[in-house]
Amino acid sequence: MRVILSIGLSLLLAGLWSVESAEKIRIAEYNLENYLDQPAGNRPAKSAEARAKIRQSIRSLKPDVLALMEMGSTNALLELRDSLQAEGLSLPHWEWVRGWDTNIHVALLSRLPIVARRPHTNLTYLLYGRRFHVSRGFLEVDLRATNGYQFTLLAVHLKSRRPIPEGDEAEMREQEARLLREIITERLAANPSLNLVVLGDFNDTKDTRSVRTIMGRANARNGLVDTRPAERNGDSLPPLNARQDARRITWTHYYGVEDSYSRIDYILLSKGMAAEWIPEETYVLALPNWGQASDHRPIVATIYAEDR
Repeated sequence: MRVILSIGLSLLLAGLWSVESAEKIRIAEYNLENYLDQPAGNRPAKSAEARAKIRQSIRSLKPDVLALMEMGSTNALLELRDSLQAEGLSLPHWEWVRGWDTNIHVALLSRLPIVARRPHTNLTYLLYGRRFHVSRGFLEVDLRATNGYQFTLLAVHLKSRRPIPEGDEAEMREQEARLLREIITERLAANPSLNLVVLGDFNDTKDTRSVRTIMGRANARNGLVDTRPAERNGDSLPPLNARQDARRITWTHYYGVEDSYSRIDYILLSKGMAAEWIPEETYVLALPNWGQASDHRPIVATIYAEDR
C-alpha cells in the first residue's frame, strides 16, 4: 500500500511540476491610435509623451507577442521596437501588413520567431453592387516557442464605426468579418486541433453580427473561445444571470463623441488552443492616465506553451 501511495504521490507531484514549469506565452493586443512618425491627412504624428505612455503600457504587460493596430509606417514600427529594446523589452521579430488604407496598418512585434507569413492584403467584397477592399488587410503568421510549441495568429482591424458616404459602416464591417471567418473555417477544417488565436480591434460589441460571425457557434468545432479580459481590480463574483457574463470591467475603448466606453478589442482562441489558456493571467490593463497613450486600452491573454 505504501508503494502504491508513493507512486501516486510521485505522479501527482510530477504533474504539478509539469504545469508550473511549462513555458508561458503572453499574447497582447493594442490599438495605438495613429502611431505615426509624421502627419498623414488629418492624422497628426504621435507625440513623444504619447509614445512614452504607450511604451509604459506595453512594458507593464511584458508581452511575448504583441499585435498592434493603427501603426504607421515600418519606420514607426521599428522605432517602437528599438525604443522598447532600449528600455529592457526585447521583441525583435516583426510583421507589418500593407492594406488598402495607406496611413494606418496592422503590425506585430514578437519575442518568438515567425516561421511563416501569410498576409492578406487584397481581400475584397461586393456590397451595393460595388467592390470594396478590406481597409487594413489581415495579418497572419505562424509563431514557434523555444520548446517547439507552435500556433497561428490572425490580427485584424475591422472597418471603423465612423459613418462614410460610400456605405453603411456596420454592413461593411460584417462583410470584412465574413472574409475573416472564411479564413478561420479553412484553417480549422484543415486541422481541427490547430492552435489559433484571432485578435484585434473588431470595432463592434459582442452581440453584433460581425463579432458573432467571427466567433462562430459556441458548440461548433470551429467556434472560437472569447478570453474576455477584464480589469484585475478585485471583482470576482460569478455571473448573476446564467445567460450573461460576470459583471466585470472589460471596456477597451473610449469614444469621446458619445462619452461612451465599450469592449471592441478581442483575443479569441480556437478550441485546441483554449486548452492551454490561463484565465487568471488574462486581463485588460488598467493604468493611470491610460488615455495619454491611446483611446484604447491594451489586453493580454496568457497560455501554456504546451499542447494539452
